[in-house]
Amino acid sequence: LASIPHALALYAYRILPYVGTRYRITNLRILVERGILGEADKSVELDRFDRVEIEVQPGQEWFKAGDLVFYQGDTETFRLEGVSRPEAFREICVKSNKSFVGVKEALERQAAMA
Repeated sequence: LASIPHALALYAYRILPYVGTRYRITNLRILVERGILGEADKSVELDRFDRVEIEVQPGQEWFKAGDLVFYQGDTETFRLEGVSRPEAFREICVKSNKSFVGVKEALERQAAMA
């Protein structure tokens, strides 16, 4: 009971503006949203990377977290820091990328034929 006020204070600190962080995948890009209102902080388009790697920084392993690093060739184009359960989110990002690029290429071929 004595720790409840501390737990509530930590929870409130987490959801204050510019503190809470969410990652969202749309049909066009991957967004980093911050704050209660979920304002977009930074993003990467789904065709701006061709592979995603997981880097586990010291201390993240205990929390089952890691950084997702997005690459276009050998160039790092984007980084998501401190992603919880990064393996699952990585798979979703890769599938979204393949779907987006596949549809984009099909539309380009169809436009070239017309």
